[in-house]
Amino acid sequence: MTCPECGNQTVGLREGLCLNCWYSSEDRPKPVRDRFSKLDRLRELGVTPYAYSSSNTHDLVTALKEFEALENPSDGTQNKLDESKDSPNPEELLGVTVAGRILSYRDLGGSAFAHIGDGKGRLQIHLKKNLLEATEVEVMKLLDLGDWISVSGDIFRTRRGEVTVRVNTLTILAKTLLPLPLGKEEVTSEGERTVHSSFQDTESRYRQRYADLAVNPQVREIFRVRAKIVSALRRWLDDRGFLEVETPILQPRYGGALARPFITHHHTLDQRMYLRIADELYLKRLIVGNLDRVYEIGHDFRNEGIDRTHNPEFTMLELYYAYADYEDVMKLTEKMISEVALEVCGTTQLEYNGQQVDLAAPWKRVKWADAFKEATDLDPAQVDDETLRTKAQGLGRADAKNLSRVQLFDFIFSRLVEDHVVNPVLICDLPIEMSPLAKPKRGNPAYAERFEAVVCGFELVNAFSELNDPIDQWTRFAAQEVLREGGDEDAMSIDEDYVRALEYGLPPTGGFGMGVDRLVMLLTGETTVREVVLFPMLRSDEES
Repeated sequence: MTCPECGNQTVGLREGLCLNCWYSSEDRPKPVRDRFSKLDRLRELGVTPYAYSSSNTHDLVTALKEFEALENPSDGTQNKLDESKDSPNPEELLGVTVAGRILSYRDLGGSAFAHIGDGKGRLQIHLKKNLLEATEVEVMKLLDLGDWISVSGDIFRTRRGEVTVRVNTLTILAKTLLPLPLGKEEVTSEGERTVHSSFQDTESRYRQRYADLAVNPQVREIFRVRAKIVSALRRWLDDRGFLEVETPILQPRYGGALARPFITHHHTLDQRMYLRIADELYLKRLIVGNLDRVYEIGHDFRNEGIDRTHNPEFTMLELYYAYADYEDVMKLTEKMISEVALEVCGTTQLEYNGQQVDLAAPWKRVKWADAFKEATDLDPAQVDDETLRTKAQGLGRADAKNLSRVQLFDFIFSRLVEDHVVNPVLICDLPIEMSPLAKPKRGNPAYAERFEAVVCGFELVNAFSELNDPIDQWTRFAAQEVLREGGDEDAMSIDEDYVRALEYGLPPTGGFGMGVDRLVMLLTGETTVREVVLFPMLRSDEES
């Protein structure tokens, strides 16, 4: 290809121009053009603007802590660092090599003060031209906010009391061509460039999560807490003899939940495949195979709507253990979640969306039928479908005429009961027609031995005594098949291999599924799932 602006040959054009002309074009914002000019200047100096590595001795937090430990020795010896001057004796200083982004910059002519940040901490550096090589002095002039740099030097405390690295070696690690979305930039009377507001546009934050993380430390903290939550869940289960396993994400037949799948095609096998909607059926196959306690933390995919608690790609924790029923799983649920909350948050008493929530066990238990009757004045065992449709329409469900009885029950219960729950409640004994994989309730087979843990207006856990009768399971699958053929896209199909597994014998088993993203929402106080998923699903830029 030939660039129409400069006539140079290139392998690709960006908006019809080679990259040099694209960055230099008057269509680009001036800060971008200025940064590109500085990039050219760095290369003219023979400086590599994108380094291969950086041999750091400390991260910024560790460097700061080690210096403060020298200032205040734990053994009670006298501090030898002279804080009354900017230049203590060399042998008294801590030499470091540290790296980070430039967060602020104050040019004093012959020297400059700056702050760098590495995602964990922030540290001031002092650049003095007479301590740097000639090329480094030129590099110093070409720095911008957001650039990644590495510096070596001794740490001291300035007369103003700030811990600072006196730089004797400066290396640029990555020259930024786009200014980070830091908001308002201020230049003080002393020439310091710094930023006081952060990236706030919600849609842009989700689309450019890399920039969001770079400029919003509170967002980074959410995902650090998320990692602690997942680690705590694993540790809790591992300590109780559960085995972590991995089951297929790409499946020839989907199942384990009432949901519409994503569909793809395997070219070599010439076979339709599905992204899993749940881990359940494969995990229960493992119980058949004598792995009596198993769990998986992984991604599931459901081709459904997006709202504050739903993302089409989400993280689930599912566990199954032999010889247990749903009563055992209730005890496990409230114990595990309350203990994980205590470990991660230091308390089981949280604030969520302006309300006080107590996760301490035991949790309140309510029968599904009792809650439904109280909220609707309707008996779920007697009410007809038309009455349910009228009720759903009154609650704003315009497509109620197209919904199955199961979908109507689910929608009405969600609106009139779940939406109003604050402290955790175990909703027990759901209708059998809503529970095609659960055992019938002992003494009342119109209901299933199933419960949902609901907190702060959303379902957190779905669990039950697993159906282990292969004949009953085949019959339930067949009934689901009829619903699918009638237009219910969320209904299940017959999984013959799973029934075959049951024919080999599934012992009494308790099963549990929890949305990890929702638990993270609860423990971080975030009210939308997009805040706790690093890269939430969004409409493409071309379609927005």
